[in-house]
Amino acid sequence: MQLGEEKIINASGRKRKAFYYQQQDIERLISVIDTDGSSRLLYQLPTGGGKTFIFSEIVKRYLQGKNRKAIVLTHRTELSRQTAAALKKCGVGNQIIDSRVRRINKRGSIRCYVAMVETLKNRINDGKISLADIGLVIVDEAHHNSFTKLLTKLPNVAVIGVTATPLSADVTSPMNRFYTSLILGPSITSLVAEGYLAAAKVHSYDIELNSLEANANGDFTINSSDLLYSSAPMLDMLLKSYERYSKNKRTLIFNNGILTSRKVLELFSGAGYPVRHLDNRTPQNERAEILKWFRKTKNAILTSVSLLTTGFDEPSIQSVILNRATTSLTLYHQMIGRGARIASGKKRFTVIDLGNNSERFGNWDAEIDWQHIFENPETYHSHLRHSITELHHIPFALREKFPASLNVDYDVLDAYQQAIASGQKPKTALKGSIVQHAIMCTENSDSTPQAFNLSDELSKEIDFRIKQYCKCLGNVTRNYALWLKEDYMQKLQKQVEKIMLRRNTLRNAG
Repeated sequence: MQLGEEKIINASGRKRKAFYYQQQDIERLISVIDTDGSSRLLYQLPTGGGKTFIFSEIVKRYLQGKNRKAIVLTHRTELSRQTAAALKKCGVGNQIIDSRVRRINKRGSIRCYVAMVETLKNRINDGKISLADIGLVIVDEAHHNSFTKLLTKLPNVAVIGVTATPLSADVTSPMNRFYTSLILGPSITSLVAEGYLAAAKVHSYDIELNSLEANANGDFTINSSDLLYSSAPMLDMLLKSYERYSKNKRTLIFNNGILTSRKVLELFSGAGYPVRHLDNRTPQNERAEILKWFRKTKNAILTSVSLLTTGFDEPSIQSVILNRATTSLTLYHQMIGRGARIASGKKRFTVIDLGNNSERFGNWDAEIDWQHIFENPETYHSHLRHSITELHHIPFALREKFPASLNVDYDVLDAYQQAIASGQKPKTALKGSIVQHAIMCTENSDSTPQAFNLSDELSKEIDFRIKQYCKCLGNVTRNYALWLKEDYMQKLQKQVEKIMLRRNTLRNAG
């Protein structure tokens, strides 16, 4: 037995080894729920650290000492099956509650259930299933935050949410609203240093993301991502970066849209590389065949969309390419984490970042104050919005049209926050932007018509600033956003006329 490890014996008699930190965290969590049978705990552990193994052992320990039952909640069918298999491997007999299960036999020997939350909700509402004898609930991938309404129906049970990133996917429903305390596992840095995770060698490219648009959740839209990442320059950059840093390595490529992923498939196939494509529309049997091919094929490349960020454990992955940008810290860690699992002869893996993601979030293995984020999620989201604004730069071709202007950038979020803090109207933020654009147009023009032409050139920049302003306001209708743009342009032209009239008056007076 190696130093720092303990042997855990499951019901079948087969021995498994728990790393020392896993055993420590199992004991910590068990101690809390033994003391408080209605505790609400959130447990954080980096991707690849063994969260499923840890909560499976907790379920086993709980069932050995209690007369009540346990249930594990997941958000995907594949995760339900994988979780059920992991529990069984730890010696915990269980039953999956899916669409085929209509009623639970209360007198049966099964004391652990695995369910997707929506299916379980439906069975409860139909009166087919009662959770009266449930004493422990495990919430896998708890950051999805789709379980809280169901768990409010279980006031006298212990709940443990597990996640690599204790930050809610829904900014309006922070995790500290439901979970009362956060228990932290070891950091990525320590797990890498001790050899439990592979080290990442990151290669980042400075990508112009001005064309990307944000959706209602704040992440970049699929359509705008497809337009950028399926373009010839981006595809060329992807291929060249792969050939420079990842050639002859088993590689996983993450994309935001199916169109992009299929373009990537054509690109690498045409270049003679072994490559397959996978997305959430791929039939289950074909998906299994593709994943088997990926494991068995030397130097295989798998380009994917909306899959493989959770529940996919393939330690042989040697390279991960982020062929997309995201504003989700969780997704960022999940994607890179696919390559972090150790394997025989593997101590490092390659990351190619084609979305400025490491600039947005910091290095994957950078220390993060998860406790502060858990306690102050809005502060983090505000900082992220600010950092995204800072990453926006006026395109070089447009910048050349304003050579006399020393400053062409404007932070809408900062201006908005300053306006609110000083008791001014929110639109003060746009007023400052209009003044700056008017100055840019006039100081680079000899006449009013020329200044008007330059104001038309700023249309996309104005769109960006309007979007930033709308994000500050919250829920804004499309019609209101369009009106803001029309109003902005009208006021910009009036401001241009005013400045040019003043300039001409001073010239005539001189």
